[in-house]
Amino acid sequence: MADNLTKSEVNRLIDAARLAREQAYAPYSNFPVGAAVLINDSEIYSGCNVENISYGLSNCAERTALFKAVSEGNRQIRAVAIFADTDRFCSPCGACRQVIAEFGRDVFVIQANNRGEYIINTIDELLPGGFTAEIMGKGAGV
Repeated sequence: MADNLTKSEVNRLIDAARLAREQAYAPYSNFPVGAAVLINDSEIYSGCNVENISYGLSNCAERTALFKAVSEGNRQIRAVAIFADTDRFCSPCGACRQVIAEFGRDVFVIQANNRGEYIINTIDELLPGGFTAEIMGKGAGV
């Protein structure tokens, strides 16, 4: 198991992401995705993808869950789980990777599939060389 992330936390996150997927609004791609975010105090926020006929205005499940957590005053993100009903793992898009990285290079990203399998990476592994506050000469905004 990844450092500081228990098997129980991983399972709770994947279950929350799976349930969130059921709320997805994906009439154009027909690819519903769910995500769940774990806050330091073990609170979980979930979200789903919300599409728009103008594709650029759609929002991924990961960002929906992250924005919910932040809008409730939580910025200490420990992990993000992503679930789609596929045999493959659903990896976060570039925009989601950059948003996740905003909350720390050590945030865990759990990609789960419908076979009950999952992989865990840090966002630093998924987004090496990502744009950070340090590049701008500023401290982290978290």
